[in-house]
Amino acid sequence: MQKEEGEALCKLRRGEPQPANGEAAHLTWKELMEEVVAPDNIARAMKRVTANHGSPGIDRMTVDELPDHWRRHEGILREQLLAGTYKPTAVRRVTIPKPDGGERELGIPTVTDRLVQQAILQVLGPRYDAGFSQHSHGFRPGHSAHDAVLEAQSYIQEGYDWVVDVDLERFFDRVNHDVLMGRLAKRIADKRMLKILRGFLNAGVMLNGVVVDQEEGTPQGGPLSPLLANVLLDELDKSLEARGHRFVRYADDCNIYVRSQRAGERVMASMRKELTKLRLRINEAKSAVDRPWNRRFLGFTFTRGRETRRRVSPRAVEKAKDRIRALTNRNRGTSITTVVKELTQYLRGWLQYFGLCQVPRPRRDLDEWIRARLRLLQVKQWKRGTTAYPRLVAMGAYEAAAIHTAQNLRRWWHSAHSPGMSQAMPIRYFDGLGLPRLA
Repeated sequence: MQKEEGEALCKLRRGEPQPANGEAAHLTWKELMEEVVAPDNIARAMKRVTANHGSPGIDRMTVDELPDHWRRHEGILREQLLAGTYKPTAVRRVTIPKPDGGERELGIPTVTDRLVQQAILQVLGPRYDAGFSQHSHGFRPGHSAHDAVLEAQSYIQEGYDWVVDVDLERFFDRVNHDVLMGRLAKRIADKRMLKILRGFLNAGVMLNGVVVDQEEGTPQGGPLSPLLANVLLDELDKSLEARGHRFVRYADDCNIYVRSQRAGERVMASMRKELTKLRLRINEAKSAVDRPWNRRFLGFTFTRGRETRRRVSPRAVEKAKDRIRALTNRNRGTSITTVVKELTQYLRGWLQYFGLCQVPRPRRDLDEWIRARLRLLQVKQWKRGTTAYPRLVAMGAYEAAAIHTAQNLRRWWHSAHSPGMSQAMPIRYFDGLGLPRLA
């Protein structure tokens, strides 16, 4: 058995094709902790953790201090991991705003725990990934959100133009530890590995100086959480595959595509039953059986008609505007050049993701709105018409247009859209500053 497992893992690491029926997935895995503490595995994990930076955990140790800490305590830590006596530390709770309102809770492990988690992920990840569904794209090497969006588009184009849009209610907070450990124990024979995984799940959260036990959930913020989520939801994927459904999943976002509303209602009912087995619940307020062009998926939506095209969702545009408003706040007192540099960094990332869109109009409108925001910032900084007029003329505005803008300078938004500002700060002006175009 160990020889078969070793050969399968070597093929996986070399990138060789895996059996279509998932033969490697039926092997049980022993002596995993020896691989975890192997020097080359720890070195790769150290490189990854330090490169990701990140905030300290409850012990306040930074990633810069981690390499020296490991060198000084390497013997003890290796011995604890091999003996199965390593005890994870409670995570530090932080909250970040969610795109749709509210807050998302993150659990920040100590950097030592992050190193151990990353080392475990490098051992377990390739093994589990070989057996995961090809329709699961979240947090997997060789998969991306773009892959998920393209697959969804292909189903709609084929005529599966009803979507069962399933949103799981507080998924990462509701993961049942016993259910998850049961799934892990089916494949992992190394009891030390199972013990440390249970330890990470049960480590608890530090709140106001007190450690609060966690009876369910896998805190977002550690390297292992995405893998554990995929392990749990892989059972759902296999159930959908067995029924021949067209579906795509990215983490806890799952869309199933069908040909009619009635079929969609049946699938939604069966999903409720399947998720109950995993002790999970559907967020009824955010889930629905609907047309794909009425829903959004990973920030995208789709057009209706003979040809299905990808477009940025209105919600994603509004989220971008919120960020841009903060960067172009007219009360910041920052120069246009500095603001454009900050804005460029954000827009390049936004464009890298939403450049996949095939409908240019929303991005073109956003381009125009951004330029208006920057003109507004400049108008506000000029403050007085006597200051604005000569500058407008010097920047290329016609005299009549410059006079009109200067006389109405206190009407900020009106002035930003005036011919005088458009002539003084045309599109080529922003091109010269390096501002990227979104369309």
